[in-house]
Amino acid sequence: MDNQKMNPVHLDPDYEPMSNASNNTRFASILEARMARRGVLKGGLAAAMTGLFGGFALTGCGSSSSSPETGVAPQLVGFKAIPVSDEDTIVVPEGYSAHVITRWGDPISANNGVFPEFDPLTNTGADQAHQIGSHHDGMHFFPIEGNDPNEGSSTDGLLVMNHEYIEPRFMHASAVGASLTRSQFPRIDSDNRDDDEVLKELNAHGVSVVRVQKGVNGTWSHVQGDSLNRRITGLTPMEISGPVRGTDWVKTKYSPTGTMTRGTLNNCAHGVTPWNTYMAAEENWAGYFVNNSPRPESQSRYGVRPSGKSRYAWEDAQSRADEYVRFNATPGDGAATEDYRNEPHCFGWMVEIDPFDATSTPIKRTALGRFAHEGVVFAPSIEGRPVVCYSGDDARNEYIYKFVSAQPYHKATAGGYLLDSGTLYVAKFNADGSGEWLPLVFGQGPLTPANGFDSQADVLVKTRSAADAVGATKMDRPEWGAVDPNTREVYFTLTNNSSRTEADAANPRTNSRWGHIIKWQEGSEDNTATTFNWDIFILAGPTDDSDFNGQPLNEDQIFNSPDGLWIDKDSRVWIQTDISEGVMNTGDFAQFGNNQMLVADPRNGVLRRFLTGPIGQEITGVITTPDQRTMFINVQHPGATTAAGEFAAGNMNSDWPDRTTNYPRSATVVITKDDGGIIGT
Repeated sequence: MDNQKMNPVHLDPDYEPMSNASNNTRFASILEARMARRGVLKGGLAAAMTGLFGGFALTGCGSSSSSPETGVAPQLVGFKAIPVSDEDTIVVPEGYSAHVITRWGDPISANNGVFPEFDPLTNTGADQAHQIGSHHDGMHFFPIEGNDPNEGSSTDGLLVMNHEYIEPRFMHASAVGASLTRSQFPRIDSDNRDDDEVLKELNAHGVSVVRVQKGVNGTWSHVQGDSLNRRITGLTPMEISGPVRGTDWVKTKYSPTGTMTRGTLNNCAHGVTPWNTYMAAEENWAGYFVNNSPRPESQSRYGVRPSGKSRYAWEDAQSRADEYVRFNATPGDGAATEDYRNEPHCFGWMVEIDPFDATSTPIKRTALGRFAHEGVVFAPSIEGRPVVCYSGDDARNEYIYKFVSAQPYHKATAGGYLLDSGTLYVAKFNADGSGEWLPLVFGQGPLTPANGFDSQADVLVKTRSAADAVGATKMDRPEWGAVDPNTREVYFTLTNNSSRTEADAANPRTNSRWGHIIKWQEGSEDNTATTFNWDIFILAGPTDDSDFNGQPLNEDQIFNSPDGLWIDKDSRVWIQTDISEGVMNTGDFAQFGNNQMLVADPRNGVLRRFLTGPIGQEITGVITTPDQRTMFINVQHPGATTAAGEFAAGNMNSDWPDRTTNYPRSATVVITKDDGGIIGT
């Protein structure tokens, strides 16, 4: 066996160090107090929500409102629920069809005149820069007219998607026959990695912009070589904008002026601006860096590795080229502009991308704060009022944030400049069902030089520390958010909470791993309020340990670890799950099968399972065309539960979606209703 196979390195791709040491209140304790005070779980949640929201949460308005003639909300969910599944396939309800497009490695542009067809054992790092990236995640369909992100063509558009991370063993010929887990990668020796393998991994990260069209036969496919097709990767030049731009925090050897950086990494969920651009979130970026010296708070509070190697040891690329060594943030003997001690400060932002300009430079919008952004969700824009958006910090005991722009939105002139100035808030959830948005503004409250904050740039680079200081509520891994376009209610998924130790009638679970979804109504109609009212939407789990609308979940509804979230035009709430590969289909997680997607009708208290995915994957990313008759969802990392020994023997536990190759591939799935109707009905 060669040296590469003798020296695999194991670094967990889900590395989320718990770095919040503050004494801020945990959401679990607030939830217990809140539910105990009401004295309801079984049979009383719906009534309590009606009291809390004045009936608004249950009846809604707009297209999903009650009929004025009958007073009854229209039924939004009409399909028959499907059962859980542990099969290596996509399952959708009777009357629906699904097929695959845009798989990892599909070529979308030419490399020296040639479209590089997918072959994981021969594709080069340069090839990957012209192919769909790996580990598909958040995604949006932009109608091809380019005028509005939600209106326009339903047969032709740009599919823009994130690529969160990679599974190196599936990418390299040098890995064949080696005993490697999903998070391990081959090396030349203990000090070196192959340059082209590192290049390939960097280019498999980032974002894909690809044109997709519906053919005359009704089948969707991507348009190879379209002029708008583009890959944004871990190497793409990016501009730094907002209050942190040009400050000492982000000055590096690459950009001594602190105005530029290279690449975006670990892009999980996303956002779509009212002015028709795409926002890519940088989530678990910290582990991509190592600092072998004492780390400043701006790195330790985020989990930059304190010693050893970074997540993929890119800094060990044999050439030691500048684009690779930057992942070692250990300071040198000279100035910060002579090394990459500040490179981690260039990550943890929301990145704005114009999908309709293939020559544009992505922009990191620093006013939205620096943390493990799961995504960003915008409230419906109102002419003449500020832009409002929400973001969760996806790590244990972290926070939920809101940004309110300083300048008003005007459709005719709106642009990314609206995200460069404004107020960043962090949420505090009170036990009585009320909530407060606490401003993270330099000079206000504890955010002063006496407490280590000397400017607004300090507050934003150290957003987590600022949130600690003002007393925000620790949450249980805030994931995706969604805003109901009709009621303006805000929903957030909280994936799980392993820290609960005491059970009571309202929260009867210890060491809960199931997770839940919360919702709140802002105190003003345009979402700019600094107060809100909140409640639980769903407590996920098995039939004997869950709640929706005052009732336990049944076999058509059970799920755990809610993650992806989206609300369509009619107020259907689409829920996607992310059961960890380490527990999927084992022990008491076996009852849930593979990861899945459900849909809820919050007005009528309906919840049904809509889709199950293949083995070892996460269901993530969901959007429909404007006419709601085509849905796109992503399947991430199928086959990730393949054990190291199975991989060494060439026995993958999934061959989805190709069936003809031995390697599973992340891919986008197109779902349509056989009668051409609206998805979900």
